[in-house]
Amino acid sequence: MKKLNALLLTFIIILFLSASGCAPTNIVREKASLSAERLIKKLEANRRKILTFEGSGTLIVNSNQLNTSAFFKVTLIKPDSISLLIMGPFGIELAQILVTKDDFKFYDVLHNTLFIGETNERVLKDIFRINLPFSDLMDAFIGSVNLTKHLYKEPSTYTVIEDVYKLTYADSSQNLISNYTIDMNKLGIVDYKLIERTGNVILTGQYSKFKMIENVAVPFEIDVQNRRENQQVKIHYKKIVTNSKDISISFYIPEDVKILRW
Repeated sequence: MKKLNALLLTFIIILFLSASGCAPTNIVREKASLSAERLIKKLEANRRKILTFEGSGTLIVNSNQLNTSAFFKVTLIKPDSISLLIMGPFGIELAQILVTKDDFKFYDVLHNTLFIGETNERVLKDIFRINLPFSDLMDAFIGSVNLTKHLYKEPSTYTVIEDVYKLTYADSSQNLISNYTIDMNKLGIVDYKLIERTGNVILTGQYSKFKMIENVAVPFEIDVQNRRENQQVKIHYKKIVTNSKDISISFYIPEDVKILRW
């Protein structure tokens, strides 16, 4: 299990993206300011446009436990499949992961060991080290956030200065405040902060280098920090493809693999 934990550590911080709100959008600039309701609807509508996703690039992880980088490829097919391929120097394959709503497979290439089991809340938390629903894990890798809960909720504050929109949502039940900064020229949320009511900053995120893919702007550069745990992840996507009929998931393992049920 220690071997599995070491490989999984590379992915831990990236999952804070699901809380961070890097929601892609293809908002068309308008002379009049958008209402909060219209803006959130546009953001959420574009999140739902991405049905399949494939991205490859580099992860740079800095924490108290680990400072490293890795090449990776992620393939997502909504609503039920997440595949990850982790590679070392010279493209050497280190691990394959396939998680669906029903079960999961984790193949440790170096030790030729396949971990299998049923997918549930405990398993998702053990694998990704954060308690997130399956759909939120998908949003994390795409660089988006589910804004459904905000569709019919007015923000605590909403300001517009030229092309910069700022929204604040206060969650009284958890004593948390979420701040979103949306740059209409960059077509997306470029800055995010999750703050306790006491003023302590829990999470921060910056998103940049947006590109229009299938009429949706997607960030290729992501920098997220977990201030509480002194963790940071930088994601540099080199290539992203969405909604292509060629996107599929393959999971190949040798016949002599050692299988362990988790």
